Amino acid sequence: MDDRPQDAPPVLGRAEVLAMLARYGDRSPEQVDEHLGSLELAWLIAQAEQAFGVQLDLDDERLDAIRTVDDAVAALGAQLAAAGADPHAGAAAP
Repeated sequence: MDDRPQDAPPVLGRAEVLAMLARYGDRSPEQVDEHLGSLELAWLIAQAEQAFGVQLDLDDERLDAIRTVDDAVAALGAQLAAAGADPHAGAAAP
């Protein structure tokens, strides 16, 4: 059962980002490097959009600022909140 309030922000924390990135390359979350490559970032954005059912609005400046896992957590979390993503959608993603 999910105990989060219905108006909670989207759940895309570090653990969720690492889990998504781990699926790219069939590895464990512990094996994910802190620094993101361009293909990993593209994969991550596609996974987040699919999991939360939104299209993220990331311009070149925002994309260039995402270099690490923590950068991705902050940027994607802000974009998901701005897009009004279902806060419970991503939590169920495998």
